[in-house]
Amino acid sequence: MSHTFHPSILRAYDIRGIYDQTLFDKDAFFVGKSFGSFLAKSEQQRVVVACDGRLSSPALKAQLIKGLIESGMHVIDVGMGPTPMLYFAVHHLSCDAGIMVTGSHNPGHHNGFKMMLLERPFFGDDILGLAKITEAGKFSESEDGSFEKCHIQDDYVNRVLEDCPLAKSESNLLDEIDQFMPRKKLKIAWDAGNGAAGEVMKQISKRIYAEHILLFEEIDGTFPNHHPDPTVPSNLQDLIKTVREESCDLGIAFDGDGDRIGVVDDEGEILWGDQLLVFFAREILAEKPGATIIADVKASNVLFDEVKKAGGVPLMWKTGHSLIKAKMKETKAPLAGEMSGHIFFADKYYGFDDALYAAIRIINIVEQSEVSLSTLRKALPQTFSTPEIRIECSDEKKFQIIEELKKNLQKSGVIFNDVDGIRAIEKNGWWLIRASNTQSVLVSRAEADSQEGLAELKNSLKKQLESCQVTLPPELK
Repeated sequence: MSHTFHPSILRAYDIRGIYDQTLFDKDAFFVGKSFGSFLAKSEQQRVVVACDGRLSSPALKAQLIKGLIESGMHVIDVGMGPTPMLYFAVHHLSCDAGIMVTGSHNPGHHNGFKMMLLERPFFGDDILGLAKITEAGKFSESEDGSFEKCHIQDDYVNRVLEDCPLAKSESNLLDEIDQFMPRKKLKIAWDAGNGAAGEVMKQISKRIYAEHILLFEEIDGTFPNHHPDPTVPSNLQDLIKTVREESCDLGIAFDGDGDRIGVVDDEGEILWGDQLLVFFAREILAEKPGATIIADVKASNVLFDEVKKAGGVPLMWKTGHSLIKAKMKETKAPLAGEMSGHIFFADKYYGFDDALYAAIRIINIVEQSEVSLSTLRKALPQTFSTPEIRIECSDEKKFQIIEELKKNLQKSGVIFNDVDGIRAIEKNGWWLIRASNTQSVLVSRAEADSQEGLAELKNSLKKQLESCQVTLPPELK
């Protein structure tokens, strides 16, 4: 028995497709069979599974479990919840691996699988290896497979709150600890976007000494209120409105599966992933001077400069949560992050991307600071940058274009970093263009020290792309 996956669903960091168009229930079964067969080679047998709130997730999870059991795995189903809860369960339950059924921040009709091993990320060639096992039909077959359900949410909530001084135990009431909280009471707005983090967000907020306003905490795989991607400003408008109207100290948003965070300060201004990293890095470097702090190539120069000022060693690395996690392990970095809102804490935590835990860490910073979050933001050096610019480009062509551009830049003598695509250095700042590993697009960004400088950078980028036979988006026309 063999099977072939639609080639478009095998991504660099996960398996992802459009349900009933490129991704089917049968695929989930063979993901389970091939992943179980991979684990069986090293006599690993305990696998945790979970799913997000998409309408297709329960059916995909059922077939995934069936495939894992047939390959001899002991499967522990921890139910519905955010991806970091699945990651936590692998550690907490002493399992060998985990698979999350999730479409992440994509539209509701998308779905897929994120996989992890206890000791390292599972991505790239690992995923291609599953396809090879499936196409060859060389599966592990065993009658020793088994299944159990385990409620892990309470343990996960407890662990996330373990590093929150404002948290109370489940048995205490808020008014019972008022006397121990001399500082002002924070006011926090939360937006789960109807994603898988909703229920956990609700439980966490109940336990934190603060005034809370919850938005769209009900898990609904149709995402009726807004798209569950906090990196897109339009998806944060409800949160921004709430923060401003209710005079909140901060607002926190999550993506569809709870591994990416969005933050809004007390003035309703968005804090991007690299700005959050500055604040997290300062806190960690005060206790761990000389530590390596990792950020992806899309991050601002301000971040790398501020890490140096705080006594850390900044490291620019490739975009992608699996790639970042692997680099963290290699360098023993206590903190890493991406512009996309993936924040990874190995300081006091496990090293995986957990937006709910990152929320706790930013709440701690705001509570302990003598000034507001907006004041902290305004104190950062000012730069002028584009949002992420996406240029439609086929998977076959996007990597070829990057190689062509590298050759052109080398001939013209432009200095650039090619750790992930091209980050070109010019007198006014820098511009970036890289091939997305998850979608058929080129991703671009530019940052300068003035609006005029930004216009010049965008013009440079435009000139580079004009010879590549791509349709330029409005931001570059």
